[in-house]
Amino acid sequence: MPDLPLLSIACALVGALLFAVGSVAQQQAASGVDEGEALLGELVRSPRWWVGVGGDLGGYVFQATALGIGSVLVVQPLIVSTLLFALPLSARFAGTRMTGRTWATAVALAVSLAVFLIVGDPTAGTASEPARHWVIPLTVVVGGCAVAVAVALTRIPSGARALLLGSACGAMYGVAVALTKPVLDALGRGPVAVLSGWELWALAAAGIAGFYLQQRAFQVGSLAASLPAITIGEPLVAAYLGFTVLGERLRVGVPGTVVVVAAVAVMIATTIALSRTQAHTGPGNRTANTVVS
Repeated sequence: MPDLPLLSIACALVGALLFAVGSVAQQQAASGVDEGEALLGELVRSPRWWVGVGGDLGGYVFQATALGIGSVLVVQPLIVSTLLFALPLSARFAGTRMTGRTWATAVALAVSLAVFLIVGDPTAGTASEPARHWVIPLTVVVGGCAVAVAVALTRIPSGARALLLGSACGAMYGVAVALTKPVLDALGRGPVAVLSGWELWALAAAGIAGFYLQQRAFQVGSLAASLPAITIGEPLVAAYLGFTVLGERLRVGVPGTVVVVAAVAVMIATTIALSRTQAHTGPGNRTANTVVS
């Protein structure tokens, strides 16, 4: 019988690879849609896009399997390797190559995110809080997303647009993650409690908004610009809501807090650096989808 920790690691890595394939396929499909056309209407007619959706679904299955037989602290950091699979795959299909600098930046981002997930592992908070406790934190997140999207609609370079849309997408996914806990708590009280609670509908709205923003981010720029922002936005916003609403707290003292803050700073800096690795040309130009500097 296979060793369970090793099986968990293998499942997590397969999941990360499938997430990467899904992201690359969806980005290639979305980048081929002109911004004047109905994005989702065009995507649902693209076999490549459906391959990408299938990759994501397969990734979730393997991620769930890994979490079911292994530790969250092992599995979640390994899922971060999606970045290290996706960027070279994207470059390969675009007929380009990743430079040493781009590789180093991507590895630094993946490592800093893994450190954030491991060291910043918070204590469990409360599963249910009154709606009034969510109002201000959610307003901050949604307001930030609205500003990011508004700026992305202006005439700025495609890399910056993809970065902003990816950040908004990650934030929406982070909201969905934070709302999962109260929804699951309500599920224990029966289906009526779930359907009558605002959390389920807010989770659905955040998930749908995040999905649409993800496709828009893939449409306007390269994976190097959008995927890192999506990847770090989700845990950062989920952690923010966990601390401000659900009463979660870090399990570390001052040294660990310093490490977490440093990891966040590296994550933000490397994400911005990766967003600049594509040529700042129009999205219809082939060079707009490269991942090299």
